[in-house]
Amino acid sequence: MSLVVKDLHAAIDGTEILKGLSLEVPKGEVHAIMGPNGSGKSTLSKVLAGHDDYEVTGGSVTMDGADLLELEIDERSRAGLFLAFQYPAEVPGVTMANFIRAARQARMPEGEELEAVSYYKDLYAKMDQLGIDRKFTARAVNEGFSGGEKKRNEVLQMMMLDPVYGIMDETDSGLDIDALKVVADGVNSMRSPGRGFLVITHYQRLLDYIEPDHVHVLADGQIVRSGGKDLALELEARGYDFLKEEVVVAG
Repeated sequence: MSLVVKDLHAAIDGTEILKGLSLEVPKGEVHAIMGPNGSGKSTLSKVLAGHDDYEVTGGSVTMDGADLLELEIDERSRAGLFLAFQYPAEVPGVTMANFIRAARQARMPEGEELEAVSYYKDLYAKMDQLGIDRKFTARAVNEGFSGGEKKRNEVLQMMMLDPVYGIMDETDSGLDIDALKVVADGVNSMRSPGRGFLVITHYQRLLDYIEPDHVHVLADGQIVRSGGKDLALELEARGYDFLKEEVVVAG
């Protein structure tokens, strides 16, 4: 079973951003997408999550055979899709503990209640793993958090919600090397045959810690090249200029 994107076209405010993007992320694999600014990386993540600013004008997306584009945002989440944002939002007045608890409760069968003791035991264990002070449970979501704290909180939410497919939209941006290692360790601890990851990044350094099974290069709204980890090293060495030739060939 896989997350399958076929010939996806998407636009915002009438401007086409994705121009026939195709991609398959099977369970048990980590796929990385790299590309220059404006290539459509974040657009892809937001379209998959159901952001209403983006209009899908063609193509299809299925998740384990189900039509993802027919589902509302909350339905996609409950079906097992998780998006870690590049710029996590603040949620004033809602504590981290209550925010994550409500999200987990929403995924439980109707009439079944989350058991508080086991919930907090699980939450604290994962916070310890990510180096998050337990006092943060009483703080409003991301309010006053540093960039690194926000990214760790995104990974904490993902670990607690246990998705089938995790999309990481430039989670490494703004992280120092220590925070990057902690975030990567959290993601790596979740790798399993029953879960797939799509990791979107500008920089090869993240892939030193989250080793991908496949790397895809996105340029001008299309995947123009795919390969293994060596492709990320080539991008690091050569930059994105050589992609102009790939786009011409793809076109």
